[in-house]
Amino acid sequence: MLAKLTSKNQLTLPKAVVLSVGSSEYFNVEVDAGRIILTPVRIQKADAVRIKLEALGINEQDVNDAISWARQETV
Repeated sequence: MLAKLTSKNQLTLPKAVVLSVGSSEYFNVEVDAGRIILTPVRIQKADAVRIKLEALGINEQDVNDAISWARQETV
């Protein structure tokens, strides 16, 4: 099947391809010997949160500190 890359580097996957692998919003992209390989990825909501935290530079200790702070009793 043929797919065209647009001037904005966007690619529309043929409907038959999407139907054969199931619907997925995200794809892992790899290059192997000049070939582009797309693998459907099913991201769980917890995974999306972990990715966002990592992008923000928030680590496990930061989260634990925030929880401890939030659980402090006010006087």
